Amino acid sequence: MNIFLGGFYILCIFCALLFFYTRSKTKAVTDAGFQQFQRTYLVVYLLAMAGDWLQGPHVYALYASYGMSTHQIEVLFVAGFGSSMIVGTVVGSFADKYGRRNNCILYGILYGAACITKHFNNFWILMLGRLLGGTATSILYSAFESWLVYEHNKRGYDSELLGNVFSHAILGNSLVAITAGIVAQYFADMFGFVAPFDVSLTILMLMCGIVIYTWPENYGDQSINVAKSMQNAVQAIKSDYKVLCLGLIQSLFEGSMYVFVLEWTPALTPPAPQYKTRDLDSEDSAPTIPHGHIFAGFMVSIMIGSSLFKLLMKYTTPESFMRPVLFVAALTLATPILFAGNQLVIFIAFLVFEVCVGMFWPSMSTMRGKYVPEETRATVMNFFRIPLNFIVVLILLQNLDMAVIFQCCVAFLLLATVFQHWLYHSLKLKKFGGYIYNEVDSTIKTIKNKES
Repeated sequence: MNIFLGGFYILCIFCALLFFYTRSKTKAVTDAGFQQFQRTYLVVYLLAMAGDWLQGPHVYALYASYGMSTHQIEVLFVAGFGSSMIVGTVVGSFADKYGRRNNCILYGILYGAACITKHFNNFWILMLGRLLGGTATSILYSAFESWLVYEHNKRGYDSELLGNVFSHAILGNSLVAITAGIVAQYFADMFGFVAPFDVSLTILMLMCGIVIYTWPENYGDQSINVAKSMQNAVQAIKSDYKVLCLGLIQSLFEGSMYVFVLEWTPALTPPAPQYKTRDLDSEDSAPTIPHGHIFAGFMVSIMIGSSLFKLLMKYTTPESFMRPVLFVAALTLATPILFAGNQLVIFIAFLVFEVCVGMFWPSMSTMRGKYVPEETRATVMNFFRIPLNFIVVLILLQNLDMAVIFQCCVAFLLLATVFQHWLYHSLKLKKFGGYIYNEVDSTIKTIKNKES
């Protein structure tokens, strides 16, 4: 049994034990209305994520099967991130004015159209598909959350329950990712590399139908145009340090995470052994790693992080516990630099990094629910994606050594830790200042009452 498969089994056992322990330590939600609301959101959200996960494993393989060169494939990937950074920001901003529900439907349509382009062995049609997919991705990571936060607050549910929904969403997303990988592989083996994209198209259309029949519409500020909404979003970021901090933390962490997705394979692949023979066809000359087992281990680690988030929320706040989480994430991505070639140490560190990812997503969503203004929520969230996509595109275009890339990621995560501490420290000072003010005000009122 290799270390990757053994690690997966150990993680599954630990994840199951932690899940049941977390359930025993957290109070069960008995509100039938909230449970129905949570199910309505999770079904749609997980279908939306399934449509995304089904496409991921075979994008590169499909392009290669069409005879695309490595350079052409790199250009297509950069185009996807670039469209998410530029076009996606504008389209995602439509959610606040024209409706978050409508924007989620638009996500299904755009991503579905991107799936259709995969049937054509033509660089420019595939480029169009990447542009549509990048735009859809911006909607996926803004409109769905914006709809949820608005509806949650509108219906008067306890604010603490919002973190509960986000935790379940991350947990379910990991299960969906593992399932989607298996399903995509089955259809690719049976019908070719384009088949997973057809399955994704079917899932996305199903998602659109459920949204149409089960979700009510909600908006930000409908009275202003999109350009003004974007101006207001910029002003909100500039005028509120909490929103600015969240944007910087998200961009730095997610930028590092996307780069990690591209670099974990070479980091875990041992160098080819040197032979006196020049038999290039030898199986030993090109070491491989079990990508499926590693990916499954990563997803279980994210589930563990989701359970830890839910447990920690009973005792503290994400503003506090995300400081050590971000610092630990930085340490884990330093291992390919400090322990280059040590497959076991790097693999364990990467699993810990994925636990941090599982804690980051619901934590960030919970904090955004508190501090991002409702009127321009989706617009602000899409602005956050500009620097993170820029980070990924910049690193992709530089053709840097792996060690340099991980050094950049460590620097980004350490900087994110600093901003998280700034956010926590500022809120703590503000709270303490408010306490002093209330105490002084109460004392003054008491003195005045005695004098009268």
